[in-house]
Amino acid sequence: MFSLKNVLYFPAGLGVLANMFLLCFFIFLVLGHRPKPSDLISCQLTFIHTMMFLTAEDIWIADLLASVNIENNFKCKARFYLFRVMRGLSICTTCLLSVVQAVTISPSTSLLAKFKQKLKKYMIYVFFCVWSFNIFLSSNQIFFVGAYTNVSETSQMKVSKSCSLLPMNYMMRGAISTVATFRDMFLVGVMLTASTYMVIILLRHQRQCKHLHSNSQLRTSPEKRATLTILLLVVLFVVMYWIDLIISMTSFLLWRYDPVVLTVQKFVMCAYPTIAPLVQISFDNRIIIMLKNLQSKCQYICF
Repeated sequence: MFSLKNVLYFPAGLGVLANMFLLCFFIFLVLGHRPKPSDLISCQLTFIHTMMFLTAEDIWIADLLASVNIENNFKCKARFYLFRVMRGLSICTTCLLSVVQAVTISPSTSLLAKFKQKLKKYMIYVFFCVWSFNIFLSSNQIFFVGAYTNVSETSQMKVSKSCSLLPMNYMMRGAISTVATFRDMFLVGVMLTASTYMVIILLRHQRQCKHLHSNSQLRTSPEKRATLTILLLVVLFVVMYWIDLIISMTSFLLWRYDPVVLTVQKFVMCAYPTIAPLVQISFDNRIIIMLKNLQSKCQYICF
């Protein structure tokens, strides 16, 4: 029998395949070459999106993991906690990627130019701070998530076929919502500010190239392609984020989840980690060149 949940299977499968391919590419790039700071961030972002699919509720991968013989209460806590950590890391890493790209393309006369040489040196410390912050901030999931045991228990809010949010008072709910929303709003604001700055730089560069009659140089610029890719990722993330935020905050404050609304929310949460690697694959010339070389080698071996 067909259910609305089955709609999640296709984007989940496509997202896992795209992210695994991109993760292998970035690992090869990081280990075999001198990676740029944006490559290190993209590698982490791809890993995070892969983990989001592995820990998401009511997706076939999570269903396979649910068959493991472990207590349901522990599985619910672990899965929800890991998913919230990965969701927080996704927004933080996307924000970091937009900021780093804004610094990378900034003119040598700008205030951001002095940070260009320091990006790679301090990247490991930034990663450590981002992971530590999200691991701590999502720790409430350990205490307020558990197995759904009593259908008649109205104080529980069922969020999947086997898990629910445990009762908490209104002030606690408001505090958790406020902290999470403030974090997300701040990061989205930084993303939009960095994106606006990049758009201004690109438009200024385009006007200069037109003035010098060398517009073809701008079209083939790797920096421009990378910047456009990140701008597209930011726009996609912000749109998906606002839809997810409206659904989450409404359901959390009213303490009621409709099954159809919950499925729509999960589809929205799958959209960004599914489309993001496809965008990166389509816009990264290095991947396109690698795929063409593999195709040529396969044709040579076959014929």
